[in-house]
Amino acid sequence: MADLRQAPTRRAIDLALACHPGPTVAVTAFAFAMAAGAAAPARTAVLVGAAVLTGQLSVGWSNDWIDAGRDAAVGRTDKPVGDGRLTVSTVRLAAFVALAACVVLSFSLGWRAGLVHLATVASAWSYNVRLKSTAWSWAPYAFSFGFLPLAIALALPGSPVAAWWAVLGGALLGVGAHGANVIPDLQDDQETGVRGLPHRLGGTVTSIGSALALVAATMLVVLAPQGSPSIGTAGALVLALGLTILGTTIALNGGRSRLPFTAAIAVAGVDVVLLVLSDWVVQR
Repeated sequence: MADLRQAPTRRAIDLALACHPGPTVAVTAFAFAMAAGAAAPARTAVLVGAAVLTGQLSVGWSNDWIDAGRDAAVGRTDKPVGDGRLTVSTVRLAAFVALAACVVLSFSLGWRAGLVHLATVASAWSYNVRLKSTAWSWAPYAFSFGFLPLAIALALPGSPVAAWWAVLGGALLGVGAHGANVIPDLQDDQETGVRGLPHRLGGTVTSIGSALALVAATMLVVLAPQGSPSIGTAGALVLALGLTILGTTIALNGGRSRLPFTAAIAVAGVDVVLLVLSDWVVQR
């Protein structure tokens, strides 16, 4: 009887693990913070967070459903589907339910914001379905991270747009996050036939390139807005540089550590704070 009671709880925990909880929570929090920081009405900020959350859930679950065979082949015990703790059909259903909710929530923000946000989600799905194994593996990250600020801006009253440097900065963050995310899995991916851009460039070039993309994104967010950078902004830049150096050093030492990706998410968090404190929303 105890096992029967524990089964739904265990399944819920495994589903949470299969959605890639770290990036899912981080991107959702970033989107909500950007909306709230742009003085969005409370309802709008909550809807932005809900739309982004369901989109990220669909992306995470589709990734583990599509990669189930590869994860099983390399013995990924941290993947509930590849490890056999969840069935492929369960995670596939969860992905489509989340995607359906994302469609409804996205269009509740207005048709412009809805279309742009769903385009970012479709881009992320394209990575899972096909592009992760091509030289264009970086493109969905650049597109999805780059156009997320635009989707959030369009959801605000008056449908303003995001500043060009916010879009470009997001794209650069996406490229940097892609490299940092893939580096620990290079060997496993190659064994299962995945050959994205990082696999073709190698770990060293990818680590350095990812670091440069993260630094460029932060520099852009610091220097592009009008006015001179404040002391606080300069301090945030130093923090972001420190996190980037730390993550890159760990990545260059090899191994399967996820700390470089965690550092990349932290840099994104610093950049989001800088965005919130700047005039990244442009009225048309």
